[in-house]
Amino acid sequence: MDLHCHLDLYPSPAEIVQEIDRRNLTVFSVTTTPSAYLKTKALAEHSKSIFTGIGLHPQIVTQRFRELNQIEKHIEHADFVGEIGLDGGPEHKNSWDKQVIVFRKALELAETAGGKVLSIHSRRAAEPVITELLKGNGNNTPILHWFSGSKKQLNAAIEAGCWFSVGPAMLAGTKGRELLAKIPLDRVVLETDGPFTQKNNTPYKPWDALELCKPTLCDIYEITDIEAEENLNRNLAIILESMRQNKSPLMRKIS
Repeated sequence: MDLHCHLDLYPSPAEIVQEIDRRNLTVFSVTTTPSAYLKTKALAEHSKSIFTGIGLHPQIVTQRFRELNQIEKHIEHADFVGEIGLDGGPEHKNSWDKQVIVFRKALELAETAGGKVLSIHSRRAAEPVITELLKGNGNNTPILHWFSGSKKQLNAAIEAGCWFSVGPAMLAGTKGRELLAKIPLDRVVLETDGPFTQKNNTPYKPWDALELCKPTLCDIYEITDIEAEENLNRNLAIILESMRQNKSPLMRKIS
């Protein structure tokens, strides 16, 4: 699985789609702007294992704020919502108010649509992200992408019912591995965040997630390769069932 990748931003996305289908991977294709949603969805038009989300990345809300109405227009038919969230980095301080408006609206629209799986950015903003999530009615299924908050914030996110998508870039650092050790195994799914993440100037591909993350999972949770895959598959099944209950268009097609 790869539950957070930017499929449309790879140099040759059609080739990535073909390989995803050949390997029978489940992929969550996030978008950073609502205007990219329809074209990104078209990339996976004939795939039964690629789910397309509609999102507005917090780092570019100033430039794309006027696209917020497109989330409202398309959210009902989107498989999930992402990438959305908040970014508390100093370079994005001036856009904070607009970030909050966009994030709150996306959460509200997702709940109005019956509840959606969410792929959430929370860099330097874990606490306000969790606060906003707790204001909801609990219909959404939040997945915190590449979580990098404190251990206290991690515990709060776990208490709030969040899932966590972890990838090779996150687990390459000591802090990422320490955070993973505090996350219950039954809340963990995999991601790459490709093509933004890379090794030796080569972007991670969706099929890299399991191969590169499994050894770390086995070591931290003291489980075998088979147990790691069984747990990840079980977690994925729960997320997909959540999408089915929330009437994901692709899930309706598969069913």
